[in-house]
Amino acid sequence: MKGIIAAQSPTVNDTCTDCGSFVDIGAVIDEHDILLEIHFTGASAKDDAENMAERAKARFDKTQAKFVTVETGTCLQLVFDVSAEKMIFQLENGL
Repeated sequence: MKGIIAAQSPTVNDTCTDCGSFVDIGAVIDEHDILLEIHFTGASAKDDAENMAERAKARFDKTQAKFVTVETGTCLQLVFDVSAEKMIFQLENGL
C-alpha cells in the first residue's frame, strides 16, 4: 500500500483515510465529458425526448438540447455546462 501511495500523483489521485483505498479521480470525472446522448424509440419518441430536454433545462439552465432524427426514433443530445451536471442529471433520472 505504501508503494501505491508513493507512486500516485498528488494532483490526480486521492487515498481514502478510512479504508486505505485509492481512487484515480480523473478516471471517475472527466471535465470534458459534458455531452449526454439519449435514444428514444417508439411512437412517442419525439415527445419523450422533448420532455427529457425540458427536465434537463429546468434543472440546469445552461443546458443545450439538440434533437436528431434517426431510423429507430429520436436521439436527444444534451450538452451540459460542466461534467458534474451531467452526472447529477444521470443519477437523478436513472440514466
